[in-house]
Amino acid sequence: MKESGPSKILRRGFRVVALGGGTGLSTLLRGLKEHCVRRSDDHPTRERPISDLVAIVTVTDDGGSSGRLRRENRILPPGDIRNCMVALSKDEALLGRLFQYRFKAGTGLIGHNFGNLFLAALTHITGDFTEAIRESSKVLAIRGRIFPSTLENIHLVATLENGKIVHGETRITASTSPIKKISLSAPNARPLPAAIEAIRDADLILLGPGSLYTSILPNLLIPEIAKAIMQSKAPRVYVANLMTQPGETAGYALADHLRAIQQHVHSKKTSRRVIDFVVANNQPVSAAVARRYRMEGAEPVAVNLPVLQKMGFRVLQANLLEEHTVIRHNTRRLARLLLDNFL
Repeated sequence: MKESGPSKILRRGFRVVALGGGTGLSTLLRGLKEHCVRRSDDHPTRERPISDLVAIVTVTDDGGSSGRLRRENRILPPGDIRNCMVALSKDEALLGRLFQYRFKAGTGLIGHNFGNLFLAALTHITGDFTEAIRESSKVLAIRGRIFPSTLENIHLVATLENGKIVHGETRITASTSPIKKISLSAPNARPLPAAIEAIRDADLILLGPGSLYTSILPNLLIPEIAKAIMQSKAPRVYVANLMTQPGETAGYALADHLRAIQQHVHSKKTSRRVIDFVVANNQPVSAAVARRYRMEGAEPVAVNLPVLQKMGFRVLQANLLEEHTVIRHNTRRLARLLLDNFL
């Protein structure tokens, strides 16, 4: 009797690729990590079915510690990659805290994260940013692999609704006029071959959660990455944001996020898409927390099922909300939802 597709995949393990940046991608990875095989020679099980978890991380950040290291040391911004390494690390309690430690004093040191400095130093020692990521990942004993989306020194360029052209992520998010279009300073930037190979081999491709214009779209604007996702037969899932983001998506419903992705990525020459499924939260935000976010210009992302279905998306909704001092996705419930429906 011939082995069925799902049984065959479980035997070798599921291969998952997640693309994004910022806190959204690291939140997603933190939940999926718990379902990864612990060692490369372990056999996948129903509780730990993921044999390969790959993060493809945007490298357009030009603010804070990452921006300073980028300008002063001519390296790619390490911050989002550091966050992903910590999320996938075996020991977030100690080594994770060390890599996230931010210096609060010291000439030249203040504002820098230890992990950013560690990656910068290893990049200079090895002469290779990807090698620095590999060696840092060994220190943290991460479950998974991490790739920058490109090794080219790219920046974001935004055309605003008022016609103004703005260069750089920090200036773009500080703009008051809505974003009409986002692009890369190098529109034909080349991705890492290993990242393309991971997308082609994936059993599941995840986009989001994260900032639409500065975390999700920068990866998709690299032509070979978008093409590889379009050609994939794996489920391609967009994990919706919980809240709108001032400076990027103020007033956006979920359908508006997806329209922006379609307008930036989909080719007129093909009907292929980069997203099949949408995962969204259905738990209302508490009144007190919603009020605090509203004062900062953020609202819960509205989910209009008929509109999304008319656009051709299959939508999964569940209680994915976690409220503390900030609103975040519940990592365990999100990972469980993805495993139950797509693996």
